[in-house]
This record gives sequence, C-alpha cells and structure tokens, in this order.
Amino acid sequence: MSIYHVKPMALHVPPGIPESPRCLRRHTLPASEFRCLTPQDAVSVFEIEREAFISVSGTCPLYLDEIRHFLTLCPELSLGWFQEGRLVAFIIGSLWDEERLTQESLMLHRPGGHTAHLHVLAVHRTFRHHGNGSVLLWRYLYHLGGQPAVHRAVLMCEDALVPFYRRSGFRPVGPCAVTVGPLAFTELQCPLRGHASRSRNSC
Repeated sequence: MSIYHVKPMALHVPPGIPESPRCLRRHTLPASEFRCLTPQDAVSVFEIEREAFISVSGTCPLYLDEIRHFLTLCPELSLGWFQEGRLVAFIIGSLWDEERLTQESLMLHRPGGHTAHLHVLAVHRTFRHHGNGSVLLWRYLYHLGGQPAVHRAVLMCEDALVPFYRRSGFRPVGPCAVTVGPLAFTELQCPLRGHASRSRNSC
C-alpha cells in the first residue's frame, strides 16, 4: 500500500482573517506561515506543550522522545504555525486503522490506516484566546483533506473542550476507551470528504 507524503510547504492565512500590519514590512522570515514539522522542531513543540498541559493536568499528551518519534515517522501528519520564524502553535497526528481509539493508539503510527489521530493541539500562551487554535485546526483539516489516504480525523479530549472541536466539524461518538491516570475523555470524529470545499465556501 502506498504511503502518501506531503512535502512541507508554506501556506497563507485563511481568507477573512486579517493579517497584522507588520506583514507589510520587509522581513527575512515570513510573517506567518504554516508548514509540516520536522524532528528539529521537537524541542520548541515540547516547550509549548509542557506549559499548556502540565500546568493544567500535570501530564503531557506527548513527551519529547514521543514527539521526535512521530515527527520522524509521519511529519506529513503534523502542522506548525510560525510567526516570523517562531513556532506559536502546532498539531501532531499519526495514522490509525481501527474504528475507535485504544490505549495502543497513543504511541502507534499505522501507515495502512485511513484515520488521522490528532494527538495534541497546543498554542503558545501569548497567542491563546484570540481564535488561533480554531484557525490552526481549520488549516490542519484542510491539509488532511489533500491527502487521499486519509478519510477522517479522530481525537479525544476532556468534556470542557468538546464544544471547541464541535465548532470545527467534529462529532462526539461516546466515551473514549483511553484513560490517562484519573483523566477520562470523550472521543470525537470528523469526516474529511469535502472538508476543503466546505471550508472555502464558508469563508
């Protein structure tokens, strides 16, 4: 079975989202770009994730070695948002080949799968509460929609975050079989067929 790889590429801010006036100035680095992550980005990824998750729940979805693991195996299933060369938000995913998530799905990448499992979405603290997480998720789903092997996206989250993901097209499918210590999660899924065209038409 063929494995589709997407070369990291610069994207633009979605239509309708105002760009900073700073974008009009001349910069050596792009003012804003989205691209797939590489193992060299792992430390920056972990610094954002550690601050976002450990301060709240005491644990991280992925630790540094695990981040490097996925960014080596399947960088095409990641997406980072960079402002003037600095990582400000990211998503890391892998492929899964079962209907529902299991404890194994936390650490495995199954190239024959058609489901993108979103392990973590995190935004740097100075960029939160401005809709940036939604912009990144929109871009990520659009990115996945261009990969013929990926048919849907799936994730697990705590109940408080369910409304956030529902606004981006995810639908709860019930309690997740995965637990992390005392934490329990809801599992959500989002079909990708037609997502790119629907997103464009909704702008």
